[in-house]
Amino acid sequence: MGDMCWPSEFQLQEMRKQVSELSGRDAKEVRVVVSPFRICPLGAHIDHQGGVVSAMTINKGVLLGFVPSVDSQVFLRSRQFKGDVRFSVDKVQSKAHLEQATEDCQWGNYARGAIYALKTKQRIMKGITGIICGFDGLDSSGLSSSAAVGVAYLLAFECANNLNVSPLENIEYDRLIENEYLGLKNGILDQSAVLLSSYGCLTCMNCKSKEYNLIPSPVLATDQKAEKNDRYRILIAFSGIQQCLTTNPGYNRRVSECQEAASVLLKAAGNKNLDPILCNVPPEYYEAHKGELDPHLAKRAEHYFSENRRVRKGLEAWRAGNIPAFGKLMSESGLSSIQNYECGSPPLIHLYEIMVKAPGVYGTRFSGAGFRGCCLAFVDVDKASEAAAFVKKEYCKLQPELTGKMQEDKMVLICDAGGCACVV
Repeated sequence: MGDMCWPSEFQLQEMRKQVSELSGRDAKEVRVVVSPFRICPLGAHIDHQGGVVSAMTINKGVLLGFVPSVDSQVFLRSRQFKGDVRFSVDKVQSKAHLEQATEDCQWGNYARGAIYALKTKQRIMKGITGIICGFDGLDSSGLSSSAAVGVAYLLAFECANNLNVSPLENIEYDRLIENEYLGLKNGILDQSAVLLSSYGCLTCMNCKSKEYNLIPSPVLATDQKAEKNDRYRILIAFSGIQQCLTTNPGYNRRVSECQEAASVLLKAAGNKNLDPILCNVPPEYYEAHKGELDPHLAKRAEHYFSENRRVRKGLEAWRAGNIPAFGKLMSESGLSSIQNYECGSPPLIHLYEIMVKAPGVYGTRFSGAGFRGCCLAFVDVDKASEAAAFVKKEYCKLQPELTGKMQEDKMVLICDAGGCACVV
């Protein structure tokens, strides 16, 4: 079963103790950023094209314990990665620092990126001394650990410098970390989910207008009054493939292909002066001119427009508390990711096909970009353990080499919905 309460009081106290020992400060001075991982049940691969997406967080994520420095110095340590990270907030963090960082300390690039982003509009005088850790086994899992880490550093530096920054401003700051500092062409879904989510709600965001709303679910795993078959939990099954997106050319290539498709469609419709992103192409223009697209571009565009339709239908199902219908759309989204967006590796496709057949699973799809990481599923609350065992058994049969390197208790996790990132 998933831990209903994350982080536990023990985890918080342990973090405070370790930061106290590292910094020489009293444990009562230590603050902890709680930054959850996110899932995207519907809205796959369309945030960077200004589409409408859905997201929620889970009760697993990143903890960053810290104390404000007495000066501008930053000193960071990770529980999962080697090397200490040291730098000064006095110096603007340039992209040159990415190349200068040793292999052991590249994990500190998100902290440098946070300073790079904040200093575009904020005055940063104090650094932090801190320790960061993610949920063991879920790094590079497709649950947007990168956004959780980026947001954690933003909140810590803002707290240390007594800055009052809104969630919407932090969404933009984290976009600067990912897009400008690290060079990843993703949209704003991930950081939006981490910063805006509320327990039990589905976060719906229009990635073009930046408008969002939180849609409560009539049913939760803990809601005993709900219909038995409509209560759900969240299943996370890890493929065993880990690769940073900034080093995987497939992700940025797909983004470019979507832009190429938009450019062709807009030119055909006589609107070539608009930005070449698919949200600027009305559906009727797509239907009228999709035959002019090269086959691979036609697939990318088809995924975008069909996924937008699935999101709209999914929101209706969510409001009605119809989790089976919502799940069916998730599986359709997963299939389109394989056939139209063409982003699944063989192990992930195996995992998707296994989870579709697992007992009690309402729906499943890749989590994250789909080139590595995990699959997520919504599953009947009473069949979650049975489904987890089924997925583990069947995936081990098909991918013995990958699963042989994984921690058995981390291969499949049963999780619950979470809240938004905060400082405690």
